[in-house]
Amino acid sequence: MAAGFVAILTVELHFPEAGSLKAKRHFVRSAKDTLHHRFGATVAEVDHHDLWQRSTLTVACAARSAHDAEELAAGAERWLASGDWVLVRCDRLLV
Repeated sequence: MAAGFVAILTVELHFPEAGSLKAKRHFVRSAKDTLHHRFGATVAEVDHHDLWQRSTLTVACAARSAHDAEELAAGAERWLASGDWVLVRCDRLLV
């Protein structure tokens, strides 16, 4: 039986330009869509649902090898660090 690997990122983002929950949702939706299309990631908002300028996302990238999963996660982290928001924290786990 073949094995696969999943890299899991938990990231906290700050949206200084968001003045409402609607504005925050725009940023979160944009991030989720781009992560899915560029990295094949599955993304969920897991915390801070009621705050305007803060969000915690969990990002999962699956691959055949540990190296490929790590590369996807590293690319996703680099992309998140360069967005229209502030990457406050990023934790990575390989399963």
